Amino acid sequence: MSEMKERGRLTRIVDFFNECGMLRKTPRTGYQFLGSGSENVAEHSFRTAVIGHVLALMAGADVPRTTYMCLFHDLHEARTGDFNYVAHIYNKSERTRVLEHATEGTGLTEDILGYWNELEETETLEAKLAQDADQLDFILNLKEEQDQGNKYAGEWLKSAVKRVRTQWGRELAETIVETDHKDWWFLGPDRDWWARKNGKSGE
Repeated sequence: MSEMKERGRLTRIVDFFNECGMLRKTPRTGYQFLGSGSENVAEHSFRTAVIGHVLALMAGADVPRTTYMCLFHDLHEARTGDFNYVAHIYNKSERTRVLEHATEGTGLTEDILGYWNELEETETLEAKLAQDADQLDFILNLKEEQDQGNKYAGEWLKSAVKRVRTQWGRELAETIVETDHKDWWFLGPDRDWWARKNGKSGE
């Protein structure tokens, strides 16, 4: 992409930010087959990074490195789009080349390609945790869809749980399966709120 060599570093960094913004407009396509649920790649990447951060703390691993791997793990999809499991059978993308082009002239290539290569090789604990975080975000979504009545989500959930690699990931996956997705807000600190809401606080 020789035309980018004429652009200054700060301009290329702004280009990079704009490219990252495309992830908000890039849908995750597997939900087309599930029949319910939706999200974009930016939404997925955010919670994956949060989960990776927590997993690394649980495992005593390098927290920043794990979190950064999660944050950038689907960056290439700003250019390629998201390939679901069916699309992967027929389509291949040059993901490393995408990241080289995306970061050219920004000064970010070494960092981001370093995270990407480590994640792809999946030999370090941090990379395994980042891979688990990716799956755990999906597992959380599947559990929500199952709770709301999609029977196929339950079938997908069983398969997704089997893909989790680490003991910390497996512990969280098992807990997700056992936890209603709405408990965090519905149960709340004060169950009487639901009765008081309609002006019954004085009774």
